[in-house]
Amino acid sequence: MTAFQKSFDKSIWEVVSQIAVGRVMSYGEVARAAGYPRHARMVARAMSRSEEKLPWHRVVKSDRTIAFEVGSEPYKKQQALLLNEGVQLKEGKVIPITSDKNRELDEVLWGPSDDN
Repeated sequence: MTAFQKSFDKSIWEVVSQIAVGRVMSYGEVARAAGYPRHARMVARAMSRSEEKLPWHRVVKSDRTIAFEVGSEPYKKQQALLLNEGVQLKEGKVIPITSDKNRELDEVLWGPSDDN
């Protein structure tokens, strides 16, 4: 494993582990939040290398759909995990518990600030 891969993986794991229950992030959002914009395609592979359990089910495609083939066992598992957290699926799109519509980008990516 290269130094880049170790650093990349650790950064991805940190971001994914902090995605709150009932929330989702796209692969691209995870990559950007980890400091690696334009590396979205590497996120799933990095998650698979983690020895710690990650909330992998909270990572979705940029169009907010589940990345697995509809009806497949991995799709059903991710769907069930998300639904169990209160997330809804509408026409195949993941709808988190609360909308990000009126939230600042920093809060969406990093969570609420400690200043509040």
